[in-house]
Amino acid sequence: MSQYTAQDFKKGQPRWCPGCGDHFFLASLHKAMAEIGVAPWQTCVISGIGCSSRLPHYMATYGMNTIHGRAAAIATGVKLANPELSVWQVSGDGDGLAIGGNHFIHANRRNINLNMILLNNRIYGLTKGQYSPTSPRGFVSKSSPYGTVEDPFRPAELCFGARGKFFARTVATDSPHTVEVLKAAHAHQGASVVEVLQNCVIFNDGTHSQVYDKAGRAKNAIYVRHGEKLLFGENMEYGLAQEGFGLKIIQPGVDGTTLDDVLVHDAHCEDDTLQLKLALMGNNNDGFPVALGIIRDVEAPTYDQAVHHQIDEVNAKKPYHNFAQLLETNDIWEVK
Repeated sequence: MSQYTAQDFKKGQPRWCPGCGDHFFLASLHKAMAEIGVAPWQTCVISGIGCSSRLPHYMATYGMNTIHGRAAAIATGVKLANPELSVWQVSGDGDGLAIGGNHFIHANRRNINLNMILLNNRIYGLTKGQYSPTSPRGFVSKSSPYGTVEDPFRPAELCFGARGKFFARTVATDSPHTVEVLKAAHAHQGASVVEVLQNCVIFNDGTHSQVYDKAGRAKNAIYVRHGEKLLFGENMEYGLAQEGFGLKIIQPGVDGTTLDDVLVHDAHCEDDTLQLKLALMGNNNDGFPVALGIIRDVEAPTYDQAVHHQIDEVNAKKPYHNFAQLLETNDIWEVK
């Protein structure tokens, strides 16, 4: 395998606001691609419209900055046309879940072999601060001066509801973890969704403040890893246990419970009931930690592989394989 460095994937000078989460994510993506080892000329990055959608301009790979909300549709076409390419789709929460929401759910439903990155800052940044599909109810913005009266999308619910097979979450400022998650997304065969929590320092700074720095993550997040106990806290003193059809927080050795009561994370379970509960924790100040890591990773047939397999099967059954043979399948005659 060829050896690459992050520098091999860098191009240009990013034009984002100082402190924008896009800078952090871009650096992590460069590192991840270098460690994955796929050549830049075998990699394609597709985006829509938005601040984060400028990202292909800063990648020394193939790339397209496409039209608003259509990144998943165009990325699908790229993958089908050239299945050997490693295709990454990068969208913001507005581009990916508002005008692009329909493409997002169908890319997951079809299980197209795409790496779908959702950079979620809960705001429209490029167009100067309107609320987005992930903005919380009551959020005050330029387009909701008295507070939005809508409930937000929760990306995990859309992914799981569309029968998505891979969902992970990370924080833009946690580079080592982001690299780890991106590598896992690439290794997954099928549609992978990575939600990246990040701030917009101009229009929505602090929206993920509870987990944006290392100290906050130690208190307010849980890193989930397949096959490991669901423990969290600054000293790993808390755990997640099942209570009826839900989850509860326990403190083994203190509240009458033991480590045996703590659940073990199973990212490969086909039934997504517990995975979804993990993904939805930390919403609405429910007292639970925010789950970070690979929450769901289930194998299934991919759309692009199935399409090309179907083409091969049909071709094998045809009585002709070139234009001359096609002509000879009909009545023919010679003129002398």
